[in-house]
Amino acid sequence: MNSVSRAVAPASPAVPVLPADALRVVAFGGLGEIGRNMTVFEHAGKLLVVDCGVLFPEEHQPGVDVILPDWSAIRDRLSDVVAIVLTHGHEDHIGGVPYLLRERRDIPLIGSRLTLSFITAKLAEHRIQPVLTEVKEGETLDVGPFGLEFLAVNHSIPDGLAIAIRTAAGLVLHTGDFKMDQFPLDRRITDLRGFARLGEEGVDLFLTDSTNADVPGFTTSERELTPAIESVFRTTQRRVIVSSFASHVHRIQQVLDAAHAHGRKVAFVGRSMVRNMGLATDLGYLTVPDGLVVDAKTMDRLPPNKVTLICTGSQGEPLAALSRMAAGTHTITVGEGDTVLLASSLIPGNENAIYRVINGLTDLGANVIHKGNAKVHVSGHASAGELVYCYNIVQPSNVLTVHGEARHLRANADLAISTGLPRERVLVAANGDIIDLHDGRALHTGAVDVHNIYVDGDTVGGVTEASLAQRRTLGEEGVLTVVALIDTDTGRLTEDPDILARGFEHHDTTFTTLTPALEKALAGAAERNITDTTRLEHLIVRETERWARKLFRRQPVIIPVVIEA
Repeated sequence: MNSVSRAVAPASPAVPVLPADALRVVAFGGLGEIGRNMTVFEHAGKLLVVDCGVLFPEEHQPGVDVILPDWSAIRDRLSDVVAIVLTHGHEDHIGGVPYLLRERRDIPLIGSRLTLSFITAKLAEHRIQPVLTEVKEGETLDVGPFGLEFLAVNHSIPDGLAIAIRTAAGLVLHTGDFKMDQFPLDRRITDLRGFARLGEEGVDLFLTDSTNADVPGFTTSERELTPAIESVFRTTQRRVIVSSFASHVHRIQQVLDAAHAHGRKVAFVGRSMVRNMGLATDLGYLTVPDGLVVDAKTMDRLPPNKVTLICTGSQGEPLAALSRMAAGTHTITVGEGDTVLLASSLIPGNENAIYRVINGLTDLGANVIHKGNAKVHVSGHASAGELVYCYNIVQPSNVLTVHGEARHLRANADLAISTGLPRERVLVAANGDIIDLHDGRALHTGAVDVHNIYVDGDTVGGVTEASLAQRRTLGEEGVLTVVALIDTDTGRLTEDPDILARGFEHHDTTFTTLTPALEKALAGAAERNITDTTRLEHLIVRETERWARKLFRRQPVIIPVVIEA
């Protein structure tokens, strides 16, 4: 028996009419996955978007750069969007904004100082000048029919915000990504007093971060990592190379402090790392002692025991600096005695890529320090104990678990129920599910179609599941191009076909048995008066597939080329 309420949408779900005094909530990403967070609130004919991030591809999605939320259900209503509210500056919450603004450039962006700084720099690369409204914790703002209040939350990046949304339908509290670190590096704690005050007012719908809901207890404080990081710098005889998210300001501050204490210089490697840390420094979120950070050319003149490099690539991204170092294709060469510190969490789905990088660096002689063998990372998300604490102080009427894979969403729902919430008031939804808040009740009322929107270079949405399947086949099974010169009068081959193979281990006699098979099939087609080029191409594909399956037990992509002689 399920412990939570979960709707099963019909195959072609209808979108119900929203009552005038109701609030609609639809997630276009972020449910059932770690990333591409985007939630749309609808009330009184207007739309409010909270976050618009990206999801990073897994190995079964070759060639994909990022995956966007699918906002096609509101594409014809973009004029109704009153604002995009950004809870914080991580890519899984802001990375999709440039693509949404391509479709309507004047949608106002609301966020904290650091978050808006990061997104403005990103939008400059897309040649988009945004409309910005900077806010901070404790402030309120009215946009259309939505009254917004912003509360401080602690996360793995500075300036995170929770959002309280007031409408005629009720009060919603959206935590964003958060945890309850009582000793944060920036001394900015989650505003639990504000959460409790809203609870006294009456929270009708509580959207809670689920990423760590299946982890018992409380998330470790960032300060507890300092001894492990300091140990790396104390014991390493040559270079220290640190890999982190380009937005992980807190962790990079700890690395800078350790490098300074041990007399090392620091260089940032990678465009996004250089850009973001420059912005964080200029805005005062990163404290950098004079002379500590130098450029890469200066590093080349320093002895190895005075060098610290901070780069991207902690998730094994193929084009990131650390991955190229591991593959030996970067200008920076990793060698014996270097220590590589992976200072970010392992995102589900990236395990193989990350361990491939770790193994590559190990083969080069580096000592690799990561979460699995040292205390060098803590999560930015609330664990079970913190979530229960929040449910008890907020005491919401309804809960919608957000931000996480299915196991996280359900674990979070179970926590809410354990605090006394009726199970029918705790909702676990999928991307596209419609949740309507009306007369104090939040209910599943339908669904809209939501798909993965793939970005491949300059192409947005052009890559489909079918084309990804073909890419996987090309990578795993190979490709055969069969060029057949056919006599138009007889329908027979005028000479042996040319066969071009990729992804096959072959020698001079590999394809000798294919030619007679094709000759026989084409002869049979000629006897049946089949001369249409398209039909002959289908015949060649079918016969070649049969041959490859029998001889190699493989299913390559077959490309037929019929030339009339």
